[in-house]
Amino acid sequence: MTDLRAAVEAVLPSVRADLERLVRIPSVSADPARAGDVLASAEAVAELARGAGAAQADVVSAAGGRPAVIASWPAPEGAPTVLLYAHHDVQPTGPRDGWTSDPFEPVEHDGRLFGRGVSDDKAGVATHIAALRAFAAPPPVGVVLFVEGEEEIGSPTFTPFLEAHRDRLSADVIVVADSANWTAEVPALTTSLRGGVDCLVTLRVLEKSVHSGAFGGPVIDALTALTRLLATLHDDKGDVAIAGLLTTDAADVDYPEQRFRADAGVLDGVQLMGSGSLLDRLWTRPTASVLAIDAPAVADAANILVHEARAKVSVRIAPDQDPRAALDALEAHLREHVEFGVQIEITEGMVGGGCALPTEGPVVEAAEAALTEAFGVTSVRTGMGGSIPFIAEFEQTFPDATVLVTGMGDPLSGPHGLNESLDLAMFAKGCLAETLLLDRLARLPR
Repeated sequence: MTDLRAAVEAVLPSVRADLERLVRIPSVSADPARAGDVLASAEAVAELARGAGAAQADVVSAAGGRPAVIASWPAPEGAPTVLLYAHHDVQPTGPRDGWTSDPFEPVEHDGRLFGRGVSDDKAGVATHIAALRAFAAPPPVGVVLFVEGEEEIGSPTFTPFLEAHRDRLSADVIVVADSANWTAEVPALTTSLRGGVDCLVTLRVLEKSVHSGAFGGPVIDALTALTRLLATLHDDKGDVAIAGLLTTDAADVDYPEQRFRADAGVLDGVQLMGSGSLLDRLWTRPTASVLAIDAPAVADAANILVHEARAKVSVRIAPDQDPRAALDALEAHLREHVEFGVQIEITEGMVGGGCALPTEGPVVEAAEAALTEAFGVTSVRTGMGGSIPFIAEFEQTFPDATVLVTGMGDPLSGPHGLNESLDLAMFAKGCLAETLLLDRLARLPR
């Protein structure tokens, strides 16, 4: 461990510089205007892989998909092959005036590095490169580096991509570096993830918008009809009221409400919704969220009855919930609860399953030991309220592989939000943990 710790410390300056270069590339996969930047980001990752000694590193994509990188280091005789996953695409920045600095110019402040994608998930890319670079020679295991370019838009071409490159992606262990630690000081292995489904719901009441004074009263406006419909997604306690959704129990970790309120930035006086334990609500019970509404802006408001309104509704589902059944349940709820005969149209969106990952076995033990050694405190097992739907596809395609989910987030990272950041001390420990993991996997009996 002493030699590996020294090796990681030696490569950290160059790895951080490479991370900052990646952050400067605005690889927003949701923005067609950024297609060139997404390609440039993939090419930069491929270059890093070649610099770390990859025998082969290619920028590839499925038809209509964003560019990804597959790089490989052949396995020594008798050693397992480990697939290291991360994604190089990032979320849109949101309002630029909400950032304290340019989101695509990384800036360090109080031990944290700020910038879009710095934790989600370009830190994951950098962690893999650090571990590979630390060995200064072929790693002790076979490695496949797979860095995706469309995770932030739901991996729409993941299935055909996996089918096309199945042989190159085959591995004994899969490490998905796209989650978070319990805190910046306490490492975590994520053992369950919720799935997610969403849809667009459009309501129409009139052929066109009309004068609210001349026609208001007998006719409901579309925006009122929409808000009344969306309000039925929860009961009076705040639990999701969609029939047919499953609930399961979460991992046993102490998470005081006071800490949650601080981590989430809940305003004083705002009550938490729902029933059951806090972690059940966060990790294993369904949620329903209204992500957006298309309606007239306040600045453009007129005295009219709005004829049409639209909302995007997202439902997170329990790890064992069938996602197709969940989306069917959501659609059925919306159709059953729309009032006054208002016309409804539903356009399906994401359909992604969750997963419950292994919690026993030598690979899991090796991962937890590596995290504990690197951080100097015992690692914990956590759930993840968010979704990484392709993990279920990995499990189906490679049923004999053990999937591990790690990550470089912490409660202050703010992925997808304004002023996203990375704790640099945690990043250094995470790089060491992955290096130790590869070393331990090489020594497991075959």
